Amino acid sequence: MTTTFASLNLPPAQLQNLTDLGYSAMTPIQAASLPHVLAGKDLIAKAKTGSGKTASFGIGLLEKINPRFFGVQALVLCPTRELGTQVAKELRRLARYRDNIKILMLAGGQPLGPQIGSLEHGAHIVVGTPGRITDHLGKATLKLDQLNTLVLDEADRMLDMGFVDAIAGIIEQTPSSRQTLLFSATYPDEIAAISARFQRDPVSVSVESQHSESQIEQRFYRCDRSGKSRALIHWLERHRPVSTLVFCNTKQGCDELRAELEQAGLTALALHGDLEQRDRDEMLVRFANRSASVLIATDVAARGLDIDELAAVVNYDLPRQPDTYVHRIGRTGRAGHQGLAVSLFSESEQYKIDLISAYQGRPIEAKDPDLRPLEPQDAFLPPMVTLLISGGRKDKVRPGDLLGALTGDAGIPAGAVGKIDIFDYSAFVAIERSAGNDALGRLINGKIKGRRFKVRLL
Repeated sequence: MTTTFASLNLPPAQLQNLTDLGYSAMTPIQAASLPHVLAGKDLIAKAKTGSGKTASFGIGLLEKINPRFFGVQALVLCPTRELGTQVAKELRRLARYRDNIKILMLAGGQPLGPQIGSLEHGAHIVVGTPGRITDHLGKATLKLDQLNTLVLDEADRMLDMGFVDAIAGIIEQTPSSRQTLLFSATYPDEIAAISARFQRDPVSVSVESQHSESQIEQRFYRCDRSGKSRALIHWLERHRPVSTLVFCNTKQGCDELRAELEQAGLTALALHGDLEQRDRDEMLVRFANRSASVLIATDVAARGLDIDELAAVVNYDLPRQPDTYVHRIGRTGRAGHQGLAVSLFSESEQYKIDLISAYQGRPIEAKDPDLRPLEPQDAFLPPMVTLLISGGRKDKVRPGDLLGALTGDAGIPAGAVGKIDIFDYSAFVAIERSAGNDALGRLINGKIKGRRFKVRLL
């Protein structure tokens, strides 16, 4: 199988762009998929999260875009706004070699009005969630009659979330001549049914769905149900990972565990479906920028969540399906980094361990958690804190404006400023914990682009 992008029939400008972006060799899913995508064939691709799927379809769909026609020529459906945002961002990077390619993100949690305005100006590629795409089709603000490429990204997750009817309704408004690319970490019967209904002679490709021990170390600890939180607190205090994603099976479980960790002096956030989009955005920003070390989430809430260099995944509650377990732990150990997956289980959950063992084709060795008293040490606090500024993209606030306001005139050292995230009406800046109060004072008493904005420390 070819491993270099140069072996594909791609324009020199795209090959140079891929080199500039750091795409040196194709990942297994890219090598297996791209020749078929570029040949215009329908595709079913089975690959785990973090395997390079976006480039697998993005490189191909960009080749078919006519920049002089501003109708929607490609649609990428994603299960969540977060995944859609990541996909749109990566497509924009991949599209740099071509001029004037407009990529639009359409998802819930945002007002319809500005999206309708953007659609009126035309878009070549739309990335969106099934619910919001259905809304626009119903209002006739989105037309798909000129579509040539349809991508279902994380199709299994979209079906798990109950989007099967919405997806079918969307596909029925596209030309039958389109190319349909289906990417999924698992291949349940519902995926086969969608493929049989909407694809034409699809090519199937599959890459390794298991995680090697050299990439992700898996640890299993036996404990009483009532002793799980104590075991987790001891483990976090002992190992102090900079970022840990903890899975619970229920919203209530997330909130209860967060309260227990907070009571133990740990900084933890709980992410679930009852949150407003604004609060969800804030939590994801704080976790990604290292100002919260622990994020507790349900499977549904964590879909589309992609954190660079996630140190550890913890299964506080084991999932009911072994393929969900594989999907969960695949969020750590990405891009060549070593990952760690920890699972806590009680006697009543032994059957889940047996299912995971059978699914992975190897025995599981479980241990008792290490509950020995810890030596006295400093509090386990995240390395960063976050400033929330009440001005964003719509106020013409850019990352450079915030960096300048913080570091100008012998202010905060540039090295103490971390990730900067700009939203439509707000911005978040990560600051090293020791410089947090100084940074807050500079922004409260100073100006950003000649204006004063409300600022607070989260």
